[in-house]
This record gives sequence, structure tokens and C-alpha cells, in this order.
Amino acid sequence: MTMTRAVHTRVADTATELLVNLSALPPGDPARAGLRDRAIEAWLPLARHLAHRYSGRGEPTDDLVQTATVGLIKAVDKFDPERGVDFAGYAIPTIIGEIKRHFRDRTWSVRVPRRLQELRLAITEANSTLTHSLGRSPTVADVATHLGVSEEDVLEGLEGARAYNATSLSTPIGADGMTELGDTLGGEDSEFELAETRVALGPALATLDEREQKILTLRFYGNLTQSQIADQVGISQMHVSRLLTKALGKLRAELHEAL
Repeated sequence: MTMTRAVHTRVADTATELLVNLSALPPGDPARAGLRDRAIEAWLPLARHLAHRYSGRGEPTDDLVQTATVGLIKAVDKFDPERGVDFAGYAIPTIIGEIKRHFRDRTWSVRVPRRLQELRLAITEANSTLTHSLGRSPTVADVATHLGVSEEDVLEGLEGARAYNATSLSTPIGADGMTELGDTLGGEDSEFELAETRVALGPALATLDEREQKILTLRFYGNLTQSQIADQVGISQMHVSRLLTKALGKLRAELHEAL
């Protein structure tokens, strides 16, 4: 046994002894808090090691270490030496599970059902395993058989995986790099809201008599004042006002029925 391995073994033995001593103390013992802190600190290298295994996947390493530490704390609090399982064997899946939940719950650009999040992780692991065992890239059928799901489920999982990362609207596009992706998106067109009204307006105008149509045309298309309309039509300004009010009332009633 090399000196490095011997030191590592002694550290692990000491860390295990801390957990054994911790479990032997009753819940209300004042010594538990300090012993618990020492046990967590002793096993922190394991949490950091597992966190670094998942670095480079789009999440800051510090966040992964923090998440792994949360998993370690849960493992320390729930570990029972009397079950005959060594702490490392119990803690590793607990910590990895916490890290995977972090990726599942915190790193998706678009929220998708948890079933699809978990299916994406399963498909990724299956791809890695099957590529190694088959010596080629697995097909959808290969992945489906490996996971015990239908090919439709695999395709749904692959489609849902597209929501994991999103492209910023500020991403430059084009050869000059001056145009951003957001510049290519259309905006709201208020004219669409008026389309139905314009369609209904023709039949509504047809219900007015010729003079009412002429007055409305002069007022709203010719932009004439009531006095100017009165001079053209040969009636008083007051009469023009009454005709406008009457004609607009008819139009509102017709449009209300049509829309």
C-alpha cells in the first residue's frame, strides 16, 4: 500500500468513525451538532469530486459543489451504520441524485413536464451505454428497447430535449454580424384587429342613404369641417351635425350586429 493510499484510507476511516459516533448519540445530545459538522467536513472531498464529474455541462462548478454538498448533508443526516452499508456506498447515489435533480429542475430554458426531463436524462445515458456496447450510434429502436419504452416515447423525449437550451434573441446572424435574431421576428400588427371591422363596414355603409354616405365621406375621407361640408351639400352646419350623428348611430348598430 502506497503512502498516499494509506493516508486516504486513514481519512476515510476517521470520517466513518465520526458518523458511527454521531449515530450513537441520542437526538437531543448537545454534542451532536459539532460532531455532525465535523462529519460533513470530513466527507466534503467526496461531494466535490462528484460535482466536478458533472462540470462542463453548462452549470457553474460552484453551483454544482453547493448542490453536491446539500446531497452530502442529507446523506449524513439519514445514514444508519446498523444497516451494514458503508457510508460512501450510501452517499454517492444520494449526492448524484441531488445533482441530477438540479439539472432537471434548474437548467431548462423552457419548462417541460418532469417525465420528459427524466426521459431526456435516461436517453442520454442509454446513448452512451449503447454506443460503447454496440460500437455504433444507437437507433431510436435500440434506445427504446434498452429503456423498455416505445419508440414514440423516445422521439417525444428527443423533441422535449430541444427545450433544454434556448437561443438568445440577441444572437448575431448574417455575414456582417450586424443583424440580431430578434430583428427577424415580426411584431404585432394592429391592422389585423381592424380587418373584420373593414369587412363589415361596406355592407353597413350600404344601409345609409346617398346624402348620409356623402357627408361621411367628406368628413372622414376628405377631412372637411362641418362648415365646409355644409357649403358643398347646401345645408346648414347644424343640419350636417345632426346627419353625421344619425349616420354614425346607424353604422354602430349595423357593426354591432355584424360583429
